[in-house]
Amino acid sequence: MPIVQTVLGPIRPGDLGRTYSHDHLLFRPPSPYDELDPDLRLDSVEAAIKELDFFTAAGGQAIVEMTTYDLGRAPDKLRVISEASGVHILGATGYNKDKFCDAFVTDRAVDDIAAEMVHDLMDGMDGTDIRAGVIKASTSKDIITKSEAKVFRAAIQAHFQTGAPISTHTEAGTFALEQIEILLKAGVKPEHIIIGHLDHQLDWDYHQAIAQTGVFMGFDQISKEKYWPDTQRIDFIKKLIQAGHGAQLLLSGDWARKSYWPSYGFGHGPGLTYILWRFVPQMLEQGISRGDVDAMLVGNPARAFSWVQQD
Repeated sequence: MPIVQTVLGPIRPGDLGRTYSHDHLLFRPPSPYDELDPDLRLDSVEAAIKELDFFTAAGGQAIVEMTTYDLGRAPDKLRVISEASGVHILGATGYNKDKFCDAFVTDRAVDDIAAEMVHDLMDGMDGTDIRAGVIKASTSKDIITKSEAKVFRAAIQAHFQTGAPISTHTEAGTFALEQIEILLKAGVKPEHIIIGHLDHQLDWDYHQAIAQTGVFMGFDQISKEKYWPDTQRIDFIKKLIQAGHGAQLLLSGDWARKSYWPSYGFGHGPGLTYILWRFVPQMLEQGISRGDVDAMLVGNPARAFSWVQQD
């Protein structure tokens, strides 16, 4: 029976609701990166609950929380946040890009990393009984390193042992086709693959090639106009829908900086209401239908993050 695994336990896919498919509530890079960039840190349970109160006021119901062990994953705190806010939260097993993960995986065997992922998914993360709901694998800009390749091989093993989906980090949107090739060649079906950060690389031929593989496509840099203006994100979303790929699109913001969150007291930043209160109206104004919007926020995530519970 298909389930979506949240930090409070399994739910039916149809109960997930409006979902941001790649984001962060708690996040802390390993040393020395946390000292070098103090803004790249989310370390307040209280701020997360407050921000999720804004999110639920805007109509949000679920967050796929993609913080992995190497970036300060805290499942016990995620459970507190979920209970306090009423928001469904999915936790992640796996690892981020080489810059963060190498020290954690370089001396380990693929089978060992895979066993860790399976334990996170089936038994609980970091000494708790709180189960992960998604597997994360990552690559660096234009390349896959030795450590990242290990994580991909482990993620494939964990997927086949559990049925959990694989969601990826692409650095600046690069190496997506290569990620897809690795996963498909290993036998992972496209409906269990979510490729992240594709709106960091708005090249139409590239997006068409990715879409034709059938994988889910993450537009999860929304509001980050330092990369691309949202008007161009909307243009690409509209064109992908017109090309028949609307059922593959997922939305989120990947807001892992304090300055992105009004609840940290900065008085600016998009915050978790941005997509629902600002980006969605812009899409509607540009001719994207309410049905297509609902698919990207409700129907598509319900399928993308479903997995069959193993006995």
